Amino acid sequence: MLEVKGGALVVSQFTLYGDARGQRRPSFISAGPPELGRALYEEFCEALRKLGVNVATGVFQTMMSVELVNEGPVTILLDSDKTF
Repeated sequence: MLEVKGGALVVSQFTLYGDARGQRRPSFISAGPPELGRALYEEFCEALRKLGVNVATGVFQTMMSVELVNEGPVTILLDSDKTF
């Protein structure tokens, strides 16, 4: 078991897979269905709990307001099999 002095706030975010090529707004057509997202979200939360992490969650697929201070770098991965 891990020795954890904190916990994890696990917030689902549907915008993780957006295609922004050649358009003004990202498209989410290729994203997985909500059922798959929910299953992966719950599996991740359960895996953390099994490690002894105190996990707090929101309600999947609902509007939430989350306030945070983000310290550190931001990584954005742009990857494409197609040329622009």
